[in-house]
Amino acid sequence: MTTVVAQAEPVLRVDHVSKAYPGSPPTVALSDVSLDVREGELLAIVGPSGSGKSTLLGIMGTLDRPTSGRVLVHGSDTTTLDDAALSGLRSVAIGFVFQQFYLLDGLTAWENVAQGLLYRGVPSAERRRRSVEALERVGLGHRLAHRPGQLSGGERQRVAIARAVVGAPAIVLADEPTGSLDSAAGAEILQLIRELNRGGTTVALITHSEPVARAASRQVRLLDGRVTRDDAGGDAEIAAAASAPTADVEDEAGAPSARPGTP
Repeated sequence: MTTVVAQAEPVLRVDHVSKAYPGSPPTVALSDVSLDVREGELLAIVGPSGSGKSTLLGIMGTLDRPTSGRVLVHGSDTTTLDDAALSGLRSVAIGFVFQQFYLLDGLTAWENVAQGLLYRGVPSAERRRRSVEALERVGLGHRLAHRPGQLSGGERQRVAIARAVVGAPAIVLADEPTGSLDSAAGAEILQLIRELNRGGTTVALITHSEPVARAASRQVRLLDGRVTRDDAGGDAEIAAAASAPTADVEDEAGAPSARPGTP
């Protein structure tokens, strides 16, 4: 007798997604892209500038809607949700880390992290307690009252990561998280992402850098808006990955821009 084991629903599923922006002719940013992200994965989506990575991130994060196809988060078809329902789902299920940090200069580290809980209706005392715990988790328990201008680039990115994980989302989407950092700080951030992933956080990492991509156990490669390969790779040395030169965040036609903390 053969026992059939049911496979768990993906944390996030991109199902035959295409995205085109109006024009004559239209700009096709994504073409029939499909991928599943499973719980506990550390996935890198890698490709050159203009390959569609930032567009895909926006659609995976429900910041933008596909022209065709579906995005499912924990089995929920986000293409059927209105904007209010979509904001509610995003606020509890998805954490974001961006290259430029997007911290509020007038707030302390813990107050910036607490923004990640603002739209959940968490009481203020609980927001502070959980924010402190998140900052301690990323090694910044000694910087709770510091404002962004008093922190290094690597420390600011740690605050951004703490904000992304404070609500225990189903998945964290990280867009070029080492792109604004020097090699040493970048190595530390990649190491932190690996540690969070080993602790159970599901992460999809967007990058143009092949060495950074090799820090992940799976690489999905994009070119001209299409998936060209989906590889499961081995571990890589974090320091070697982060030592590759970084570039400014890519500017893809029509790619969405949103500040974290806004559902």
